Amino acid sequence: MKASEPPKRVSLGELGERGLIRRIRRSAAAAGAPGVEVGIGDDAAVLAVPPGHALLATTDLLIEDVHFRRASAGPADIGWKALAVNLSDIAAMGGIPRWALVALAVPAETDVEAVDGFYSGMAEAGAPYEVAVVGGDTSASPGGWMVNVTLLGIHPGTPRLRSHARTGDAVAITGRLGASAAGLHALEIGLDRTRAAGVAPDELDEAMRAHLRPRARVAEGRWLGQAPGVHAMMDCSDGLATDLGHICRESGVGARVGLDRVPVAAAAWEVGRALGREPLDWAVGGGEDYELLLTCETDAVERLTAGLLDATGTPLTVIGRIEGAAGQTVFVDAAGAAVPVRNGFEHFRG
Repeated sequence: MKASEPPKRVSLGELGERGLIRRIRRSAAAAGAPGVEVGIGDDAAVLAVPPGHALLATTDLLIEDVHFRRASAGPADIGWKALAVNLSDIAAMGGIPRWALVALAVPAETDVEAVDGFYSGMAEAGAPYEVAVVGGDTSASPGGWMVNVTLLGIHPGTPRLRSHARTGDAVAITGRLGASAAGLHALEIGLDRTRAAGVAPDELDEAMRAHLRPRARVAEGRWLGQAPGVHAMMDCSDGLATDLGHICRESGVGARVGLDRVPVAAAAWEVGRALGREPLDWAVGGGEDYELLLTCETDAVERLTAGLLDATGTPLTVIGRIEGAAGQTVFVDAAGAAVPVRNGFEHFRG
């Protein structure tokens, strides 16, 4: 091959399923990972759960043009997000993520390098927590990409549940909301148009990162999962309004939230200002922020806020209270008047 010629690209159709599995096995070697006795290569992985620990299991399905668009998300971004959304579920239980099973279906003409990139992004997202890919499946897809990740974790005590909110609890959220929805909007209307509108480059980069490569609050979940006074907890993936509704229905309680208390990400404010959109709508109904939504005893708020900030650097903001009719969430303005809000994303509804 001449020096000026690019290397030949190999498709999955040329490599074959067995060749792909061997390639994945080399790139996702789990030797030495905590609890892995047998990884990829047998009919099932063999995993050791430490004595006295509960086993946590979660799964998420990501489909091209529903959860991501390959025009804006590279293979590494898709791999990162596929694992991160599962990490967030384990974090919401106060658990420790450990082992991932990955099912990947892509068209046969997909370049091998794209699959390498996918697993590279996944490895990067899981590295801080020593998450090991221990198995899964591969298939040819007649259409776009489909990814299903099952993540297993462990918990040394009692996992936090969304069904344990109590009347009188404070409602609180970690971090800030709305950046992911702002990033998605910027991608959908086009980055050139977004930049032309005068969005600050740093804030645009933050919004893009929040959408393409969300960070799960694993350290925060573990800290809150052990902190006295925390009752219910879940991750904010479908939007604040929708997810708080889940807590209320599962716990048989109601909630009242002050819209003026909802922490909105600076990137959402900046993108909204430039594009004529209301950033608070993104914060309440946008989804995919992957912050932790929780209820706690009111006399524990000061201790939890200071402790979480000291332990992780992440702020905790009280936005409301558990009160009112069971299953109902009410959002109010600064004057206390009820305000209708948009719910987050829900499959099978237009």
